[in-house]
Amino acid sequence: MTSQAMHLAAGFFERPVEVVAANLVGCSLTLDGVGGRIVETEAYAADDPASHSFRGLTSRNAPMFGPAGRAYVYRIYGLHWCLNFTCGNGSAVLIRSLEPLAGNEIMAARRGVAGPQNLCSGPGKLCQALGVDGSLNGASVLEQPFALMPGVAHPVIVGPRIGITRGRDTPWRFSHGGSPYLSRRSP
Repeated sequence: MTSQAMHLAAGFFERPVEVVAANLVGCSLTLDGVGGRIVETEAYAADDPASHSFRGLTSRNAPMFGPAGRAYVYRIYGLHWCLNFTCGNGSAVLIRSLEPLAGNEIMAARRGVAGPQNLCSGPGKLCQALGVDGSLNGASVLEQPFALMPGVAHPVIVGPRIGITRGRDTPWRFSHGGSPYLSRRSP
């Protein structure tokens, strides 16, 4: 992950959310040089009952209605931060898991755990490991402290999303099949 690597273009996020979510699997994501390869995502659209934007614009979900390619960061259960990338029109991609490849020592210290499989295998763990908090809400994911680069193409497993009650049968969870870094094994 060098400074000469090719970063994703702004237009990458200006496509249907499920296409963006699938195409993010395999991309490299770092914040201030700490991160790795995205191995699991979920898509959420404005007409999706599981989406924060389903009932319209609020102060909480405002980044989802702004420009594509922004961070939408929120707390879940009042405890854990979650990182999403916006695709405009009330849609966003939840970054569920990544394979740690850069700054593993920093991530381990932030998480207070050892072993790479425990560092970023879930949205809350991922945010803690990368140092994501509400200060990044609305920030461009195409600029520092983010670095987002294309990855190597590989098969993507498609299945239902995790941890939701409404819209749970929508097959908008995308993962790198067989990865040991997923939040939950793919069916």
